[in-house]
Amino acid sequence: MNTPSDTRDRILATARELFHGRSYSDVGIKEICDIAKVQKGSFYHFFPSKRDLAMAVIDDMADDWAHGFVAEAFDRNLPPMERLDYMVDAAYYWQKAAKDLEGRMPGCLFGNLALEVSTRDEVLRAKLNAVFDKAAGRFRETLEQAVESGAIAPLNTEATASAMLAFLEGVILLAKTRNDPDVVQRLGPAIKTLRIERQH
Repeated sequence: MNTPSDTRDRILATARELFHGRSYSDVGIKEICDIAKVQKGSFYHFFPSKRDLAMAVIDDMADDWAHGFVAEAFDRNLPPMERLDYMVDAAYYWQKAAKDLEGRMPGCLFGNLALEVSTRDEVLRAKLNAVFDKAAGRFRETLEQAVESGAIAPLNTEATASAMLAFLEGVILLAKTRNDPDVVQRLGPAIKTLRIERQH
């Protein structure tokens, strides 16, 4: 017998896969319900709207992201600048695994959604912005520790962290456009060369 939790999880997992594999606007509630094998009434019991479902998908993916490969890449036991190498490797292997399985690269769910909805839905834009801010915070913390340890010279850690996040998202987008995860492996290491000086 299905519990309410099982039903919600099925809807969430189905939507996450469809949003990531195709797009937010291309996927309808009926299709999600059909694939998840739930009635529309059950859907609306958990998610008052498609936007509410998208918010839950973002939270779900961000949670996996934070406790999965990102947690491993940004392990505080690693030397700070090595964490950047791990992050690029993790992004590469994640995209390569998806390409090997599906025949195409899905890119970054957050980046995909940001490109699609940021100019049309302020609530989803703000939600995605919070995810990116949190991600930039990981880079900033790493840079601050690298400066403290003397691994790199002092710099504007906040601006450089944002630039690193933008660079990685851009590399993943380019790799998706070319359907070639090797782009991440080839270009990704340049993330360590990014540097924005502090204003004097």
